[in-house]
Amino acid sequence: MSRKEDFNFEIGFYESVLRREPDYPDVVELLGGLYTKAGRIADGLEMDNRLVRMQPDNATAHYNLACSLALVGRKADALGSLARAIALGYDDAAWMAKDADLACLKDEPAFLALLAKLKQAGKSG
Repeated sequence: MSRKEDFNFEIGFYESVLRREPDYPDVVELLGGLYTKAGRIADGLEMDNRLVRMQPDNATAHYNLACSLALVGRKADALGSLARAIALGYDDAAWMAKDADLACLKDEPAFLALLAKLKQAGKSG
């Protein structure tokens, strides 16, 4: 069985759960990641937006939204979501620096400033 088929099975399963429990944040988060891994970036973005609406103070949700926004080329929106994630407590500078989903932001001064701020906070915290 190919990895894509694995995603399709998992996606189908979680979509059926979400139809029964539309406000289940764990499933929304899982589907967002699965859609993105399966190349369904727009669907992943939709789930990430949905999760942020459900859990506006969830730093990881904002980080994942930033990744989805970056993947569709919405740099300014991605940077805003990334800043929000950091303000809410996201603190994994090492991952953020190497996350391929954020590749389009790597040379942006605002991204570099956010990364520097995060690294500095890690050293002083």
